[in-house]
Amino acid sequence: MVFVMVDGIGDTSLPQYQRKTTLQEANTPTMDAMAFGGINGAMDPVEPGYACGSDTAHLSILGYDPRTYYRGRGAFESMGAGLEMVPGDIAFKSNFATLDTKTGIVLQRRADRNFEHLGPILCDYLTGIKLPSFPDYRVDVKYATEHRCGVRVRGPHLTDAISGTDPLKDNLPLLQAKPLNDCHDAILTSKIVNELSTEIQKALENHPINVERRKQGLAAANVVLLRGCGVCVDAPTFEQKYKMSAFMIAPTCIIAGLGMSIKIDIVDAPGATGDYHTNLQAKADTLLENLLEDSNKYQFGFLHVKAVDDAGHDKNAPLKIEFLEKVDKMLSFIITKLSEAQRNKKGNFTICLTGDHSTPVLTGDHSYEPVPFTITKVTNADKIINNPNNETFVKNPNDFIDNVNKFSEIDCIGGVLGRFPGSQVMNIICQYMNN
Repeated sequence: MVFVMVDGIGDTSLPQYQRKTTLQEANTPTMDAMAFGGINGAMDPVEPGYACGSDTAHLSILGYDPRTYYRGRGAFESMGAGLEMVPGDIAFKSNFATLDTKTGIVLQRRADRNFEHLGPILCDYLTGIKLPSFPDYRVDVKYATEHRCGVRVRGPHLTDAISGTDPLKDNLPLLQAKPLNDCHDAILTSKIVNELSTEIQKALENHPINVERRKQGLAAANVVLLRGCGVCVDAPTFEQKYKMSAFMIAPTCIIAGLGMSIKIDIVDAPGATGDYHTNLQAKADTLLENLLEDSNKYQFGFLHVKAVDDAGHDKNAPLKIEFLEKVDKMLSFIITKLSEAQRNKKGNFTICLTGDHSTPVLTGDHSYEPVPFTITKVTNADKIINNPNNETFVKNPNDFIDNVNKFSEIDCIGGVLGRFPGSQVMNIICQYMNN
């Protein structure tokens, strides 16, 4: 089973494309072939009307109710970045950002998306930073991707029952962490986090990297926004739930950390960066290498693509279309190779395609619109894409196929699956595989 998750895939109608979405405007023959040869629907990642984050969406889609298992995205981000989490630790999903130190206003929540050369240096510099009022607490900082990093705090009596310091929008004041209840641990933790925020600002303000950036007219990375305070997830493993051994290709730390939390193996793909520079071919090659290895170690491969979401956040419709088309070519390669493997008796393969939420370019943020969903037999899609031996694929009434012919937000909702919540995805996958 191959599950391809395109982060932020959904969109809304755009006037410049005659009221079509970016997905409708893109040239995606492989996605259309998958929809034509399979079953389709419109999926609300968590629930209708809810603009979810990637973390809660992935939990829901993988069958873990976020109302039960979500304990803040900070632990996912930090684990994915390489910080081990043990019970009692807290961690934050964090951004290097730009602060006006005179006014306390966060001018830019993302100091620079192209931060992969400087981010690790600043993270190493901040690791082990001292908290004068709380000497018994250890701070570790690990670079993730772009402007992101994971921050872990280790020490006694910590809790995730606090708010963060991130105002969530540009040009708003830096926040103070606050306890979410009146217990001693929450009050203590909020004080520790506020001192940490202050000490990080002091450390970064005149760091040589920021001195040089100011000389160049660039935004200083002089604050770290701390949000999504989280602790370890206590949940059944993916294999326990579904009787399938799984691996995940997820260069974004938050998704990798989520996978690690439910004991999905994280596999690195060379050149897979989780941004606009990612190597989709390397992701496809790594997926096939692991799924087709002779030991049959894995029955489920999960491949995550982030760049489409970034284009939505950047309100860049042409770039979103460009990456949708790149994903389509990657899918064609995967389907062709898996179909060839199936003809060589290396297994029977199913492929699923969807997104974790919509990120419309008009708003540049996650929205509540459902996302298109399709699942098909690899051989069906391959016949449509490659038309081997000049065959023409004909929909057989006895096959589990609906009447959808294209993959889009508009078309897929007319499929046999209708509109459904993300919590049903894994049940749909398991039933389809056994059909």
